Amino acid sequence: MKFDPEQVKLETKEDFDRAWSTSGKYVAQPDPNRDYTMHNEPGKAHPVYDTLNKLREAYLNLGFEEMVNPIIIEESDIFRQFNYEALAVLDRVYYIGGLPRPNVGISDERFAQIEHIFGRTLADTDKETIREILHKYKKGEIEGDDLVADLAAGLKIQDSKIAVMIDHVFPEFKKLEPVASRKTLRSHMTSGWFISLASMVNRRTTPLKLFSVDLVFRREQEENADRLRAYHSASCVIMDPEVTVEHGKAVAAGLLRQFGFSQFKFKPDDKRSKYYTPDTQIEVYGYHPALKGSNTKYKDGWVEIATFGVYSATALAQYDIPYPVMNLGLGVERLAMILHQAKDMRDMVYPQFKEEWDLTDAEIAHMISMEKHPQTKEGHDIAMAIIATVERNGSAPSPCRFDAWEGTLNGKKIKVYLEEKEEGKKLCGGAIMNEAYVYKGDLLGIPLNNPKFAEVAQKGAPTGIRNIDAIANAAARNIEEGVYETTVKMSRAPGDVYIKVDPVALRYIQGKKHKIDFRGPVFTSIKAELVE
Repeated sequence: MKFDPEQVKLETKEDFDRAWSTSGKYVAQPDPNRDYTMHNEPGKAHPVYDTLNKLREAYLNLGFEEMVNPIIIEESDIFRQFNYEALAVLDRVYYIGGLPRPNVGISDERFAQIEHIFGRTLADTDKETIREILHKYKKGEIEGDDLVADLAAGLKIQDSKIAVMIDHVFPEFKKLEPVASRKTLRSHMTSGWFISLASMVNRRTTPLKLFSVDLVFRREQEENADRLRAYHSASCVIMDPEVTVEHGKAVAAGLLRQFGFSQFKFKPDDKRSKYYTPDTQIEVYGYHPALKGSNTKYKDGWVEIATFGVYSATALAQYDIPYPVMNLGLGVERLAMILHQAKDMRDMVYPQFKEEWDLTDAEIAHMISMEKHPQTKEGHDIAMAIIATVERNGSAPSPCRFDAWEGTLNGKKIKVYLEEKEEGKKLCGGAIMNEAYVYKGDLLGIPLNNPKFAEVAQKGAPTGIRNIDAIANAAARNIEEGVYETTVKMSRAPGDVYIKVDPVALRYIQGKKHKIDFRGPVFTSIKAELVE
């Protein structure tokens, strides 16, 4: 259930243990009448992972075998692979650091503080338990993840109090500074390929065709529209005594044709990385018809999409690999930007952080629902019967009454009917069958049989909810609760007809100055009476 974050912050600051221990009050209790089954329905893929999975399939279609390469690379491997370029490469890698284990001394004063937090006196065995566990932690025999749990188990006290004890009594933990190791996060998939191939060279026959699609990390000075510090590389290698740059061209074409690229250009790469053999490092440019004339920097249809080369013997020899190896790589995010015509990599990868908030009509429509639902089978039957009655007789002249349902509900025999007593009208108003649509960010209740709204009906996103659907379900729920009359007159807003707009959709619509228009004459009265 929804709660007030500011109130919880205040409670946490005053007494963390109590606030945490009682936080279960914010979790709703299961409703025994609700069906929690998860049904199959279409989801929404992220552009990066959609592209990533397609790249995996594309490599598999070309006969490559999928691998997982090491993600943690020793600094010494960078020197072996890049030689005198290593220092320049290391300037862009992330070194892995960790917190040292503090040497914690425990005085009588500290034991007194612990007793105050625990609310009880510490026995000599308790004090020894604390000393012993902290000593084992210092020696690395207990992992940081287990420290709180082990102390709680050893002292037979809530782990939340242990957390408070560590925070209040042992400031050494808060004063720790991370210390870097000689291990790095992979900045090039190449770093992993050398290690993997060295392990496989005497176990597998050639030609060996492998691929991997995984994260790499670069210590960029800043992220921008074309560059991130963490991104995915779709990389492959072919280890074969007869491998040439023609293999790279063939793989690039075979891979990218599966994404709609139809023509290719190959140009020497000016960077000339030292782990590639001279004159084999090639940039791949592809032509995609969908980009021609697009509102992107690729409007001529051509885009640089991949790089390949043949690993240098000077680098391969450091790993005792005696065969030439062709390596091709491309950035998944870059390809996703092209395929989805995104202008800013940051916005595409992390849409949750975009300053400009965008929701599609379909996304808004998914946030529209009925305000009330019946909780019993009989209630559901009542709602369906009301809807069927209106569909058959909604235009009947008044005065009129139509029975909709009769049966037993909650142990009582009742009859449900619709009635309009006033002369010269109809059983229901003209807007009773209006359906909620989202079009160009506007939320509208429209009559589908009115040519005026043909464009909305054809191009908008339907919610699948008509006024009568929401009203009938609300009336059925009211009857279950003993409220035997539900009357709706003029509608001006969704709530007037028991249609609910999610707060997220409402904030978006109002923030973008779009409109919500549900005006219309509904004029329906649904009643129930006890039957003797």
